Amino acid sequence: MALTEKDVRYVASLAHLELTDEEVRQFLPQLDSILRYIGKLNELDTEQVEPMAQVTVAENPSLRPDRTEPCFSQQEALANAPERREAFFSVPRVIERE
Repeated sequence: MALTEKDVRYVASLAHLELTDEEVRQFLPQLDSILRYIGKLNELDTEQVEPMAQVTVAENPSLRPDRTEPCFSQQEALANAPERREAFFSVPRVIERE
């Protein structure tokens, strides 16, 4: 099944993106290519592949043990907040559709 401009617009709407007609034409072959590649990956026989919990083989040095450390008090954390509501940061709503 070939991807259509309508499909690109639908995916863009899911991501809350407003694309111009030119951007839709630009992204259509790119998205189609990605989906065709995923289709190829789905053709691979993975019956004998063991499920993995994580992809790191060796010990990852970026992981550190959990430990408690000193942190800001609530008053210190809110000291430079541009806006606050009671004891919380107040931020504008960003996920909104018209």
